[in-house]
Amino acid sequence: MDGFTGSLDDSMSGASVSDVNDRLSALELRVQQQEDELTVMKAALADVLRRLAVSEASVCASKKHAGKGGGALREAYSMSSIANGGTPGRKRESASVTRKETMSSAAKRGPSVKRSQSSPWDAPEENRNRLVKAASTSKLLTKVVKNADRHKEPVISQAAKMSTREKNSQADGSHIKMFMRGRPITMFIPSDVENYEDVRTELPSERLKLEWVYGYRGRDCRANIYLLPTGEMVYFVASVVVLFNYEERTQRHYLGHTDCVKCLAIHPDKIRIATGQIAGVDKDGRAVQPHVRVWDSFSLSTLQVVGLGTFERGVGSLAFSKADSGQHLSVIDDCNDHMLTVWDWQKKSKIAEIKTTNEVVLAVEFHHTDPHIIVTCGKSHIFFWTWSGNLLARKQGIFGKYEKPKFIQCLAFLGNGDILTGDSGGVLLVWSRSSAETPSGKGSRAFQISRQVKGHEGSVFCVCEMRSGTLLTGGGKDRRIILWDHELRADRDIEVPDQYGAIRAVSEGKGDEFLVGTSRNFILRGTFNDGFQVEVQGHTDELWGLASHPSRGMFLTCAQDRLVLAWSSEDHSLQWSRTLEEHGHCADFHPSGAVVAIGTHSGKWYVLDAETTDLVAIHTDGNEQLSLMRFSVDGGLLAVGSHDNFIYLYTVSENGRKFSRYGKCTGHSSYITHLDWSPDNNLIMSNSGDYEILYWDVPNGCKLIRNRSECKDIDWATYTCVLGYHVFGVWPEGSDGTDINALVRSHNRKVIALADDFCKVHLFAYPCSTPKAPSHKYSAHSSHVTNVSFLYNDSHLISTGGKDTSIMQWRLVERSLLSLPDGLLSHPAPPGVDPPFPLLPPTGSTHKPVLPPIANGTQEPFPETPPPTTTPPHSISTPPPSDSTVSLKDSLEPSDDTATPSDEGLPPLPPPS
Repeated sequence: MDGFTGSLDDSMSGASVSDVNDRLSALELRVQQQEDELTVMKAALADVLRRLAVSEASVCASKKHAGKGGGALREAYSMSSIANGGTPGRKRESASVTRKETMSSAAKRGPSVKRSQSSPWDAPEENRNRLVKAASTSKLLTKVVKNADRHKEPVISQAAKMSTREKNSQADGSHIKMFMRGRPITMFIPSDVENYEDVRTELPSERLKLEWVYGYRGRDCRANIYLLPTGEMVYFVASVVVLFNYEERTQRHYLGHTDCVKCLAIHPDKIRIATGQIAGVDKDGRAVQPHVRVWDSFSLSTLQVVGLGTFERGVGSLAFSKADSGQHLSVIDDCNDHMLTVWDWQKKSKIAEIKTTNEVVLAVEFHHTDPHIIVTCGKSHIFFWTWSGNLLARKQGIFGKYEKPKFIQCLAFLGNGDILTGDSGGVLLVWSRSSAETPSGKGSRAFQISRQVKGHEGSVFCVCEMRSGTLLTGGGKDRRIILWDHELRADRDIEVPDQYGAIRAVSEGKGDEFLVGTSRNFILRGTFNDGFQVEVQGHTDELWGLASHPSRGMFLTCAQDRLVLAWSSEDHSLQWSRTLEEHGHCADFHPSGAVVAIGTHSGKWYVLDAETTDLVAIHTDGNEQLSLMRFSVDGGLLAVGSHDNFIYLYTVSENGRKFSRYGKCTGHSSYITHLDWSPDNNLIMSNSGDYEILYWDVPNGCKLIRNRSECKDIDWATYTCVLGYHVFGVWPEGSDGTDINALVRSHNRKVIALADDFCKVHLFAYPCSTPKAPSHKYSAHSSHVTNVSFLYNDSHLISTGGKDTSIMQWRLVERSLLSLPDGLLSHPAPPGVDPPFPLLPPTGSTHKPVLPPIANGTQEPFPETPPPTTTPPHSISTPPPSDSTVSLKDSLEPSDDTATPSDEGLPPLPPPS
């Protein structure tokens, strides 16, 4: 079927699919809004019942004590469980991520903060009116919206305007109110804060530098592993392109992208690299445009950004031209028509553009010897394009007597100019140019099938041209790699073990080695004689669970792929792995480090020996997802937070090998999200999905502490709760309550690390008790960041990505340590490696690109520091600040956001004049 013209049915099908998707998104949003309303009503009812109980108790107490004790009752009345409602703070299902991306920013209402002090005791009539209002659903919903609009900025109440003496006299009653989606969240000010108006939150002196990236994206990508002349393999995961030297165990990172990297192409000079990313949505609901970035693999500087405003959805595949030394770039985007564009990438000019087909396009390549031929292939088609000026003429490959495959998966070029394709039927086809002369003005001669070879059982997923002229092919179903000689005869083969998954990419390595990427996100290095060695691995499904060892440089991750992986932060290697029967979601090490507890989606939790991985115990609490596991400071108790709204407590003995049910904390009206212990192991602070902050007295039968002001001076042993006086300043303006997934305070109590829903890791100063506090902001993930954890000695921070399945290891550095020599050695070039050969420009071009480098992919200057006089390596004009964290519309301009830099470690450099 001719995919270029397409049939009416195809176009109708494409339109109907689009309509269905739009309707599904709209229905999903409506369902979520209805869920929000139900949550609000439930929370309001729970709040009314609690307030009635407190009110009755207060009336009795007031009769007995007359004027005495009024302050305590007033506090009890004001702090009794918070009215709440709105979307959960964590995603129950992965579909919630899609819902969040489709929600318009207009539907969000910003959190605001109100600082007040207790007013005189409200009259009973006023209390009754307030309860009646809270009980009315319609009035409550109206109040939510009005409060959200009214409290856009922090509001100081009349009580806060009193003199210092008056404030001190009512210090016990002072509190902060933050409004989340219009709901009040009350936080009491600690006694050591004499005057809240004097509290300030500054940027922390510590910074983060990306040190290591764990993981690889192989499950849904192809042809994305190459070996560079520097000895580094290049691949990508999340929004990071990794250059990994497996012999020296070093990594460098290109951080120029703003969302998922989906494809990669190497320039003929083996130095310049093009990478394409998908579209996304930023925090404010604005579209992040897909584009291609061309960058230098030696200096990591961005040479050009191509296609802003041209591509739709994402960049599916791309290729540099070969016959003209890489002057041009061909790109296939992911829109319904899969547009083919040809670019003079150095000038950033689009030369030609044409629709290819409504079917999936899997690969695009320039002919190796004829600069005017471009080949694309995909579902049920192969097209040969003749490129002349700004015109592209298509000729469709005819299969004739040969069976037409469902997919043509990959293509390569033989030494004689013929084209080799691999298809879903396991067949290799050789396409040769027709010997018949083409009439004048009709373009080049057509390609026809000249030979057919059976290659694999199942699909031929990838093909690699070797330096010797031989070929490697990789099979999807049979997991075999076959070496083909110059006559296209099978010479040798080897099978990839089943635990690594199907083959997705094959590339030539050093000597007789080859590199293999698999569907289970492994990168293997192997030979036909010696078999395979794992170089890179990671998770394959959404990742949430993270725990750091209490006394070693080790951390553990667990995900929905049922894998539990223990990593060494020192040599960046996998220590051990184990597969569970359930999807892992949360984890925590016993303070002794002997065992680790892992919670799952079904309510079941496992205890594993941290050294041998032996199963120590299995318990079940409820039948809903467990959201957290948290051992007490002395290791004598374990708290298990569940989506059934309960916190289950266990006594722990025999160094974490025996668990007995102790009690259950009952009182939350939504699922548990975060929890912390007091230093004496007697109290618990917890947050829930509807923004409650509750406190629990563990020795007294897990009793709910009604007077929350009693807990305002507790110095919690850990701080992971996202709501509380010491951390409320981390919430951004315009938040809907789901924007922060995790938070952790460093062991030295200097900084707070935060994982947000917009692919960012933040670093705040601790305490963070002022609205809209400044932070350092870092980009590397391409999905919601699900968790963060400091290592035991605060030397590093670990962050995990949800859908991108990546793990990032960040080094904590003092700003004073980010000196010029350290900056120059912190990844602008391969460590200890000189350029393998002179960086010669393409034929017919000058050494200097048409445009100077516009950014450095891994580094950004500190605006406050004077620029150095040293010239960066690689003889390139000084690059301006990194554009890795600015919006795409400003991607060609240096960032002026000094409060949220991407501090990936360059020495200070001046902006372009």
